[in-house]
Amino acid sequence: MQQSFFALLLGRLLTNRWWRTFHARAALSVSAATAAVLLAGAALVVPAEEGAPGANITSFPKAVWWSIETATTVGYGDLYPVTAWGRVIASVMMLAGITTFGMVTASIATWFVGRAEQDAQHVGRAVRRYARHGEEVFDAELRALHDRFDRVERLLERNGER
Repeated sequence: MQQSFFALLLGRLLTNRWWRTFHARAALSVSAATAAVLLAGAALVVPAEEGAPGANITSFPKAVWWSIETATTVGYGDLYPVTAWGRVIASVMMLAGITTFGMVTASIATWFVGRAEQDAQHVGRAVRRYARHGEEVFDAELRALHDRFDRVERLLERNGER
């Protein structure tokens, strides 16, 4: 049985080191929960709106579209609940959408901060490494100068004794 493109892509992402550090499991969990809330809201709003005067969310496909535009806070105004229960469901959908976007934004910010911290640690290690290397070079040059002065002193002593 051949895997779907989505399953292959998801498998690649979950085994990729970069994606794992990008909170892929959390992102996947949030995405699954959001999809479940969207579908549940769509499934619940149709019976809540059914038979109400002026109702325009009358089928599941329309309800799915409405749940997506409500959760993303786009709100085109083409579909809207007219009953109290429909509005309660809409409120839950809005909160789910706002929460999802907040979590995604926080995840991206955490990734950037983590990268900046890793970069700062890398620079710190490089500075310490070069500082140690500089000390070693300085010590070697200092020893070479001492050796030269010792040779000059020996030459002067020999010339002065003759």
